[in-house]
Amino acid sequence: MSSVSRKNSGEQPLIGHFINGQRVLDSGNPLPVYNPATGQIIRQVVLAEPSTVEDAITAAEKAFPEWRNTTPLSRARVMFRFKELIEKNAETIVSLITEEHGKVLDDARGELQRGIENIEYACGAPELLKGEHSRNVGRGIDSWSENQPLGVVVGITPSNFPAMVPLWMYPLALICGNTFILKPSERDPSATLFIGELLKEAGLPDGVFNLINGDKQAVDILLTDERVQAVSFVGSSAVAESVYRKGTENGKRVQALGSAKNHAVIMPDADLDNAVSALLGAAYGSCGERCMAISVAVTVDDQTADSLVSSLAERLETLTLGDGKDSSSQLGPLITGEHRDRVKSYVDLGVEEGAKLIVDGRSKLSEETGFFLGPCLFDDVRQNMRIYQEEIFGPVLCVVRANSLEEAVELIDEHDYGNGTCIFTRDGEAARYFSDYIQVGMVGVNVPLPVPVAYFSFGGWKRSLFGDMHIYGPEAVRFYTRSKVITQRWPSGGVREKVKFSFPGSD
Repeated sequence: MSSVSRKNSGEQPLIGHFINGQRVLDSGNPLPVYNPATGQIIRQVVLAEPSTVEDAITAAEKAFPEWRNTTPLSRARVMFRFKELIEKNAETIVSLITEEHGKVLDDARGELQRGIENIEYACGAPELLKGEHSRNVGRGIDSWSENQPLGVVVGITPSNFPAMVPLWMYPLALICGNTFILKPSERDPSATLFIGELLKEAGLPDGVFNLINGDKQAVDILLTDERVQAVSFVGSSAVAESVYRKGTENGKRVQALGSAKNHAVIMPDADLDNAVSALLGAAYGSCGERCMAISVAVTVDDQTADSLVSSLAERLETLTLGDGKDSSSQLGPLITGEHRDRVKSYVDLGVEEGAKLIVDGRSKLSEETGFFLGPCLFDDVRQNMRIYQEEIFGPVLCVVRANSLEEAVELIDEHDYGNGTCIFTRDGEAARYFSDYIQVGMVGVNVPLPVPVAYFSFGGWKRSLFGDMHIYGPEAVRFYTRSKVITQRWPSGGVREKVKFSFPGSD
């Protein structure tokens, strides 16, 4: 393994890894990184060999003892500097996100800002890591709790948020005193690597944070190596369940966030214009490549459904597709040609299943050179259709017609996924009923994307989450630490105590 760049036959820059404070390249196989707006290969990412993954784990393990004993205030100061460096380099970061993922610049800026908010939360380390203390729990006996770090922990993150999702993980993991290995998506690695390297500039000691670009082989090593104590994963439910099972079978603490099929309920009393505007952004923003995207709109009467579909169809015709760096573009491309074709196959399937395709974005396929697919809108979608049951992860919105709020709630509760949902209404009673009874982890009332702020925690229910703890916020502090309770007593000098065979009480 070397820190010296090696050439590749295609003349594209090679992206390697960041281990023990430096960029490294090994002899692993390179994969192409595309600009989705042009369909052209712009870089290649080198997939880590097993020895490189082992090197990253070793570096993190060696750095742990000293980092563990660094004061929370010192760790927080590193995070303050890290936040400042990200803000200073924000436009470079969002440009890299747009170039490799395809989302428009404003969307990339929003992603980065939500990541920064988690750094801000982590800067409160001295407060977050405080334990509890009780004096005289028994005569002359004091007791207190401590939140101690786990050791080497791992994050495995998806392509749709190359900046935000990693920042949901490692700032808090590091603040808690752990060392970290990040395995980001190989589809859009540049922004993730750029941000990670800023930690070194912020003063983080070498080896405390490491990044490897790899495939399933690298993931399997991370899930089975006994030195790794915990794994945080975000991706599809099929992979999340596999990661959870393999990680826990190998004695690791695991949180694995999976797929979603997020519903928005549109009540007859809703402000329809506002609801349509909200749905356009929530369903088609980032081309639907969000785990919190609204992919199903549920109406509770036919009149509301007809008005909603008509308004959506009219507004969708005005949306502009283009290069994410073009300020006039509202929708960019999908991340790869393979993913675009997969989303298109779902649109084809929906037509075959009998749903009404009101707006057909497939017509955009022949108009652009990159991985573009225009927005699609289905009406009369049924519960037994695959386009309703499965996560499409693209610019496709399905309208389902229900007869009452109770029927809409039952429909949502019966779905396998329970990530996010929302209701549009002016009726407080309806909103309260929906919030109380819906079996979904994150709920919005007139808020289409109810992503919790950094000082709450993010996570769904049912097959949208494997594990007991949600990501970021207070639950992340608990995930990245283990509690130790200490009970202490100093006997009075010169007093010989009698043997006690009874179980001690608190008297």
